[in-house]
Amino acid sequence: MDIIVFLGVMIQWPWRALVPACAFALAWVRCRRASILVAAIAWLAYFAYELGIWLRVLCTGECNIRVDLLVFYPVLLALSAWAVVAILRAPERR
Repeated sequence: MDIIVFLGVMIQWPWRALVPACAFALAWVRCRRASILVAAIAWLAYFAYELGIWLRVLCTGECNIRVDLLVFYPVLLALSAWAVVAILRAPERR
């Protein structure tokens, strides 16, 4: 339930999606794994999309029922989990 609350906060403040995007981007610089880069790009794309919704560019009417999030949240969570596993399994660079 805490993850849903965390992701729901990003609807009100879309720039918070930049936190995982930057974290995965920094991890990608360290590890150079494709899955980490994919997660960073996905979070960045989600930020751009959510910012468009927040600014009423992509949704000019009532956007109270967000069925699109039923797709986005599981995808973001799965990509994030995949990237975290890649980070944990990456050999330490010296």
